[in-house]
Amino acid sequence: MGRLFGTDGVRGLANVELTAELALRVARASAAVLATGPSSSAGTGPGTGNLSRPKAVVGRDPRASSEMIEAAVVAGLASAGVDVLLVGVLPTPAVAFLTGDLGADLGVMISASHNPMPDNGIKIFAAGGRKLDDDAEDRIEDLLATADTGRGPTGAGIGRVRTVPDAENRYLLHLASASSVRLDGLTVVVDCANGAASGTGPAAYRAAGATVIAINDRPDGIDINDGCGSTHLEGLQKAVVSNGADLGLAHDGDADRCLAVDASGSVIDGDSIMAILALAMRDSGDLAGDTLVTTVMSNLGLHLAMKDAGIAVVTTAVGDRYVLEGLRAGGYSLGGEQSGHIVFPAFGTTGDGIHTGLALMARVAQTRRPLAELASVMTALPQVLVNVRVDDKAAVAASSLVLDAVEAVERRLGDHGRVLLRPSGTEQLVRVMVEAPDTETAQTTADELAAIVAAV
Repeated sequence: MGRLFGTDGVRGLANVELTAELALRVARASAAVLATGPSSSAGTGPGTGNLSRPKAVVGRDPRASSEMIEAAVVAGLASAGVDVLLVGVLPTPAVAFLTGDLGADLGVMISASHNPMPDNGIKIFAAGGRKLDDDAEDRIEDLLATADTGRGPTGAGIGRVRTVPDAENRYLLHLASASSVRLDGLTVVVDCANGAASGTGPAAYRAAGATVIAINDRPDGIDINDGCGSTHLEGLQKAVVSNGADLGLAHDGDADRCLAVDASGSVIDGDSIMAILALAMRDSGDLAGDTLVTTVMSNLGLHLAMKDAGIAVVTTAVGDRYVLEGLRAGGYSLGGEQSGHIVFPAFGTTGDGIHTGLALMARVAQTRRPLAELASVMTALPQVLVNVRVDDKAAVAASSLVLDAVEAVERRLGDHGRVLLRPSGTEQLVRVMVEAPDTETAQTTADELAAIVAAV
């Protein structure tokens, strides 16, 4: 079978690619790899299960197919002898947090994040809410390939299923513990994407003192990410301006992302958010090694702004799991992606959009400066991305003709531009990205390189 895990779990069209049968098998295989014995920590509170059996936390986003896949995942885990702790509709970072907080052996989040409603996905966390490394994913896939996860228990050995009635409150208390900065006097419009943040997002911001205007916060199972959220910012931009709000925040379907809009309706992307937060953490002495970790896709403008501020930048491959690896390897305290995945290792094991929103507003409140002014520390260079379809993406990307052309362009651009050429992770495409001082130069250069790639 082809590789099942992508950069963020298993994902596909629900009931076609990601079927109930596959979800059950993934759950059983994950239990076989991750739930190897009784939980090492007991957890506290009602519904934490039988301490003699391993435990799994299971949460989901509100899309319709999540109910079906949740049932299959629960069946797979219980049939493997794992007690299941159901936490209901909550953000992905909440499930990661609760996996550790409840002392579970693994956690499962059912969501396709920012993808359209017909898609769905399964994100798996190891004990402590950690994302799986390649070895764990490979072991799970090996079991799926052999269709052998071992004989299941019988009788009293079958896992039991319980709900955790205070799951949302545990997560909200966790968010509240992250900062003592009050947000009184700030008005924020929050686009919940009709997703998992529809309840917790507005609640967390109100608890911190902000006046909250929530939009797209009425999920019906069908409307998640539908023209709203972090991938469709137009509605948020209009709402911020029409309500005279100080800023707007946009989450995706599972709320591990956060993008922002300033009072004028201008978009503040993940790169700008990282620049603002890196400076805030440097000023407070919390930016370990005065270093920010981000992916190769972050704009050169972020690198230049951080250089001017005396902050080093470590780059990783695309995907927040690689940002996490970079953070752990260097002992750093802030990392993220242009898409709005921002990670604070001292707070959580994965990107948390609501925590990011709280941190961003805390900086506005502390400095008493508008978001637009804070974001002006970074000027994004024009960026052009061209996808070139090829027969063998790896061979084309590694060809001497292409590499020589990239080197020549990089010499020509010097410190005022950048080239990133990489094969797609999912398709036979080579992605050509060029940043330059102006859009015309970026487009012309990208087209020039794309033509060379296509001719190889």
